[in-house]
Amino acid sequence: MPAAKSPVGTVPALPRRRGLSNGLLSRPAAALRSSVVVVVAPGGVVSAGRERRLPLGGTGHNAGELDFMKTQYYTATSLDGFIATEDDSLDWMFPLGDLNDTSYPAFIAGVGALAMGSATYEWILRHADKVAAETGSPWPYTQPAWIFSSRVLPSIEGANTRFVQGDVRPVHAEMSTAAGSKNIWIVGGGDLAGQFFDAGLLDELIVQVGSVTLGKGKPLFPRRVANPPLRLVSVRQVGTGFAELRYEVRGSDAAGAA
Repeated sequence: MPAAKSPVGTVPALPRRRGLSNGLLSRPAAALRSSVVVVVAPGGVVSAGRERRLPLGGTGHNAGELDFMKTQYYTATSLDGFIATEDDSLDWMFPLGDLNDTSYPAFIAGVGALAMGSATYEWILRHADKVAAETGSPWPYTQPAWIFSSRVLPSIEGANTRFVQGDVRPVHAEMSTAAGSKNIWIVGGGDLAGQFFDAGLLDELIVQVGSVTLGKGKPLFPRRVANPPLRLVSVRQVGTGFAELRYEVRGSDAAGAA
């Protein structure tokens, strides 16, 4: 599953660990034109994503060729909707399942760029030794990452990161260019995912719902989404500890702060 969840963010998934976790060539953003498209795949499966027409001289694609990518919020949550406890503990998550039984391995293989908030990034900093022991590096991602923070944060050696703040829309354009035909992962936290939703840029929520309740904690997605509601695309059981729910975002007109 995704990376483990920190304060308001998702932390990197630690590959060989038991338990689920909530965790370039550049072209000018103007060179990409995006719109939401719907594709009906064999068997009648409907898939929504963003249409991208790559310019001449693109990365190995024919001029005008269509690529389909999604901006996805992939994370874990308790049954009552919290990604971490009030003190940012993720200990509730790890005994519930095996990462290799989830969709995470296939999911991360399709990710071309990712974004996370400062709390998620600082969780990685604090657990650098644990992350390195599990993945062989204190930074577990090979994809370029955008870190949203209003504060100056230390960099991690060898990490392909850039620090940004403010409006998510221009950052999303940069991420789209870097990701090519692959997807964009909003690692967390919930409010950062909500900002992409507010801007009409979030396509999917993929949520691993754990068989525990926390009572209080850091919210999964602090937004009101009711009209239209999310579209439930699939449900998958992961052992006895998790259920994976995949939702499609059907419109940005329902976006709004909780």
